[in-house]
Amino acid sequence: MAKIRMTTPLVEMDGDEMTRILWKWIKEILLEPYVELNTEYYDLGLPEREKTKDQVTVDSAAATKKYGVAVKCATITPNAARMPEYNLSQMWKSPNGTIRAYLDGTVFRAPILVKGITPYIPSWTKPITIARHAYGDVYKNVEMVVPEGSKAELVMTDKDGNETREVIHTFNGTDGIIQGLHNLDKSIDGFARSCFNYALSTKQDVWFATKDTISKKYDHRFKDIFNEIFEAEYKEKFEKAGIEYFYTLIDDAVARVIRSEGGYIWACKNYDGDVMSDMVSTAFGSLAMMTSVLVSPDGIYEYEAAHGTVQRHYYKYLKGEETSTNSVATIFAWSGALRKRGELDGNDELMAFADKLEKATIATIEDGVMTGDLYLLSNLENKKKVNSREFLEEINLRLKELM
Repeated sequence: MAKIRMTTPLVEMDGDEMTRILWKWIKEILLEPYVELNTEYYDLGLPEREKTKDQVTVDSAAATKKYGVAVKCATITPNAARMPEYNLSQMWKSPNGTIRAYLDGTVFRAPILVKGITPYIPSWTKPITIARHAYGDVYKNVEMVVPEGSKAELVMTDKDGNETREVIHTFNGTDGIIQGLHNLDKSIDGFARSCFNYALSTKQDVWFATKDTISKKYDHRFKDIFNEIFEAEYKEKFEKAGIEYFYTLIDDAVARVIRSEGGYIWACKNYDGDVMSDMVSTAFGSLAMMTSVLVSPDGIYEYEAAHGTVQRHYYKYLKGEETSTNSVATIFAWSGALRKRGELDGNDELMAFADKLEKATIATIEDGVMTGDLYLLSNLENKKKVNSREFLEEINLRLKELM
């Protein structure tokens, strides 16, 4: 069978630890036998980020903007413990954060549903997609430890040098802490448009929630920008598509989500989205069964797995021990990117291959063949635990039949 050809390059971002091993195997077993891969490769592994002083991350983001579609492996965001392990000159920032800021993207995360793995919340019969704003808030904060007797103020100096001050707190009788957050109208605007555009493409309702009753300027700004853009540009499009935009307070949203059947996009500010995406993925079964795609307002797409680098399994792998690591989310990152590349290039063969790859992956699990984490979750009667590479080979058996 002739391999499927790609006309436009796909940006490929390699990563770290066990996911880097899976990345190599996925390409070798599931992709290269069927697709003549055309990728522009960037190594975002921590040694290369150290070597290039993280320029490789910026370069990969620029390439993504150029070509429109990228696929990314999980990467390490180093902490103090990683400094001596990788002989780092500094604790490099999260590559995801750098890429999100460069593309001004919104992260959409959705669970992969399979028979045999029942959500912890039984009413959730449809995926819940978390749309996480990817700029500002606590991730770009400034914070201080404040000694007792200090007065903390929020000071804004306008372009003409005029100051506006608000007292945050006077610390009498105790030390304390403060932090300053910021956001940009332009970024919130892009967040809103990404959510509305993604909803139209997936035919899903959008729920958006903040705490504007308490945060009457910061959170209220989000609410106002979303509403203004929706009313002016998307209301008629949503009505025509048969979907709706719904705003509520974050605590009310949580109650509604728990009681819902799913099937919508839940738009969250940066920190809320960070927390709620993990809650939703765990309640559906596994973070390793969660897709993640970064979408910019101008239609740039970067696909990745929602989980980390699986450090514990990597150390076992280095010792020559067997691992049973779930590669589903990484496979779906590749299938999502290949499908989008095919869609943008009018390459029907590539889109069909992406569909078949996902179908073969789900069929493998539903046939009872799965990695250790899913084995513990699955309620199928006849199930078999396989190691990391065997799982990919089992998927390939089913993929061959579909091809």
